[in-house]
Amino acid sequence: MRDLVIVGAGGFARETAAAVQALNDVQPTWRLLGFLDDSRALHGTKVSGVPVLGSSTRLSDYPDAAVLVCVGNPRDPLVRARVVDRLGLPADRYATLVHPAAHVGAGSLIGQGTVLLAGVTLTADVTVDAHVAVMPQAVLTHDDRVESFATIASGVRLGGGVTIRRCAYLGAGALVREARTVGARSLVGMGSVVLADVPPGEVWAGNPARFLRSERGSCRLSAPHDRANLEAES
Repeated sequence: MRDLVIVGAGGFARETAAAVQALNDVQPTWRLLGFLDDSRALHGTKVSGVPVLGSSTRLSDYPDAAVLVCVGNPRDPLVRARVVDRLGLPADRYATLVHPAAHVGAGSLIGQGTVLLAGVTLTADVTVDAHVAVMPQAVLTHDDRVESFATIASGVRLGGGVTIRRCAYLGAGALVREARTVGARSLVGMGSVVLADVPPGEVWAGNPARFLRSERGSCRLSAPHDRANLEAES
């Protein structure tokens, strides 16, 4: 078993810790040391039974541990990218976590730092890049591509050949028609039905989804976290 540290101690981090336990129940894989979170009020406490070891600056105390950055916020879809950039770790320090109740179809690729939670389905030939969060019961169908730092909330359904660009955020229950693209840094509201391409940096919502407003921010990083270090699953 390899040591593992989760950066963050919020909802996504706790769900990831539960997925680690579920995976270990099937095949012992990870020794979860604890969470690292920058909220001082949490330091020295336990969250969902897992110790909070201190702030993210203490990551250097665990040089041999694998890392997962499990932060996310629909009001700030760039937060995971910023944390990964600040940590400055080589790509091979990051774990890839697939819940045992997820299904990864033939020809699919998953990047390091990515988490697939329970009930996620990748049907066939799906590419999910690095540091992507895919929440429970999401379905990604043939030839979909999800770029780094995107968040796919629970119950999202993507038609075939969809592209989700870097740092995009798809709210719970959103549907995306086949062969459409959701642009970088864009946010699709929960329950929305996307029938047209969503340009970069925009918020869309509704059925059919329509433009609401523009978002600010950049998903450019000092180091690449994309196609490299993808793992094939079958």
